Amino acid sequence: MTYRLGVDIGGTFTDFAVLNEKNGQLVIHKQLTTPEDPSRAVLDGIRGLLEREQIDIQAITAVVHGTTLVTNAMIERKGARTGMITTAGFSDVLDLREEKRYDVFDLRLRFPEPLIPRWCRAEVSERCRYDGSVQIPLDETEVRNALTHLVEKEAIESLAICLLHSYANPTHEIAIKTWANEQYPQLYISTSSEVFPDLREFARWTTTCMNAYTQPMFARYLERIERGLKDLGLTGTLYIMTSSGGTVATETARSFPVRMLESGPAAGVLMSAFHGQSLSLTELLSFDMGGTTAKGALIRSGKPLKTYEMEVARVHQFKRGSGFPAKIPVIDMIEIGAGGGSIAHLDRRGLLAVGPRSAGANPGPVCYGQGGEAATLTDANLILGFLDPTFFLGGELMLESNPAREIIQTDVATPLNISLARAAWGIHDLINEEVARAFRIHASEHGFDYRQCSMVAFGGSGPIHALRIASKLKISHVVFPVAAGVMSALGLLASPLSFEMVQAQHCFVDDLNAGQFESSFAPLVERAMAPLLEAGIKRAEIDIEYRLDMRYYGQGYTIEVTLPEGSQPVTIFSDITRLFSERYATVYAFSLLDAPLEITTWKVEARGPSPTMIPGYHIGSQPTADPAAARKGSRPAYFPEQDGYVDCPVYDRYLLANGSQLKGPALVEERESTLVIGPGNVVTVDNYFNMIASPGLDGKSH
Repeated sequence: MTYRLGVDIGGTFTDFAVLNEKNGQLVIHKQLTTPEDPSRAVLDGIRGLLEREQIDIQAITAVVHGTTLVTNAMIERKGARTGMITTAGFSDVLDLREEKRYDVFDLRLRFPEPLIPRWCRAEVSERCRYDGSVQIPLDETEVRNALTHLVEKEAIESLAICLLHSYANPTHEIAIKTWANEQYPQLYISTSSEVFPDLREFARWTTTCMNAYTQPMFARYLERIERGLKDLGLTGTLYIMTSSGGTVATETARSFPVRMLESGPAAGVLMSAFHGQSLSLTELLSFDMGGTTAKGALIRSGKPLKTYEMEVARVHQFKRGSGFPAKIPVIDMIEIGAGGGSIAHLDRRGLLAVGPRSAGANPGPVCYGQGGEAATLTDANLILGFLDPTFFLGGELMLESNPAREIIQTDVATPLNISLARAAWGIHDLINEEVARAFRIHASEHGFDYRQCSMVAFGGSGPIHALRIASKLKISHVVFPVAAGVMSALGLLASPLSFEMVQAQHCFVDDLNAGQFESSFAPLVERAMAPLLEAGIKRAEIDIEYRLDMRYYGQGYTIEVTLPEGSQPVTIFSDITRLFSERYATVYAFSLLDAPLEITTWKVEARGPSPTMIPGYHIGSQPTADPAAARKGSRPAYFPEQDGYVDCPVYDRYLLANGSQLKGPALVEERESTLVIGPGNVVTVDNYFNMIASPGLDGKSH
């Protein structure tokens, strides 16, 4: 027997999934994250899981890891002391930003302080023009003096090299990197021409600074993980999940930690797409709700929507433009500060509010008994009867009901002069409304009609809230996969090796021929394939996808055009104008402009073979089509339609087989999550062991 193991670190829990590659047997585990050293939870969890299941670690062929470590380092400012070398006269770009206001009416706008302080930035006399020609040559003596100042006086550990127009000509950045390696071989170095060679210098330089800032920390973390896995006896390969939905070898991850900003959540979206494909559902809303945040992503025509910019460390939680822009390939997700640890409080108006602050893993919700002192969503769900205090994490963590009751009574019910049950329900439903509102905005920004799509719900808290949120969105078809509580960890096992390269190169379509068009892609193809070839993938097994950022002449921004799957640039060149017009019409509803077409950015994604993942993976049990045989008992649960608590049947998810049908109100428990089926809802189990609320079966909206 051989196995693949997925490990996903979240803000509250670290999730584990071990899949038998032969028969689809699944073993899952969940334990609290150790924020002071996340590698400890990873290694302890792997050791305990394999011992519990009596699996030989040498039978593990691959460990695939997703982590929020890089994101957390950015938010908490726990990266390395970093220096910057830039073109003379441009060291203040990090402070000037883009001269945009994320709120035009707020006269007291705040932006995050640059990662690299002014005194850790050095300027050198050099200049390349926008076309790549050299105007002012680089002075080696000046560069070496700058390096000496930054390393020996400012004690930097990492260096970002960010020169003007280096996307067009990277030779000066390469020279500085070479001299820095000679003079200070221990220095971590990131160049903007390698990290993201894009036109706009603020976003390019900020992304490079983020890469340099997190590189030493991430390299040390990977070293601890690799050493720990070796000590455990692992002979398989460790891979790291990227934000774009692919995996890379550890050496590539060390070079580009900024690409790991959304590594864990991206895996969950990929798994949603996998379930959509197996069920012939092409339009999906992926809904992931864990202990700290909720995340939503749109899947169109079977593929997650991607973007090349995200924002990190916002000073204003919901204001785009108030954080650091990261120019990286990433699955397009919206993140809401709504999870099991979200803290309930009264705002300045005396109204109930929940989140975005979270109790996290330490101290966690009050009911965890670890010193938490603020009412949270998990405390509310426990009071509502949605959680079994003796079966949380399969009974590994006992929840304390009385402290949860006391804190919600004190913090919410008494100040609002309402009953404890109504206070708990208010916390629960306010989160539902916040998530639904965020999804409405996200979908409308992408022209996505969520009313005609299906939802895939997962995460430790997702199945508790999904049917209520779906009802608010008028979504009637909701899929609850097996092991929903650890689906991001499972999604890691379905992720292929992949890497993307982007190159800014401005030209007019009319100035190109088919040969020039193909030759512009050629170096990107080789650079994108290199990490996969180094990981042992054969060249013949690698698929290439080509994309372009294009616009009409005179426009300031672009739209992305994807070349048809399987096509080659030389043969598709004649169709570029048509492909752009069709894409433009999709975005803007018309394409009538008679203006020259420009290509601004060339993109290539190299993908290896997808790992074997068959629908119908299962937890070891003997399922039955008779729900009565799967019934564990009952407990009181609160439903406003019933004007209070009702005796609610509780079912064991692992004992429900194809054809089982449950009518609400009911609770379905698996080890890492609980599905709450409200009055009027009907859920059935399909032949892949998914639980599905289908059209015509979900009763009235609530």
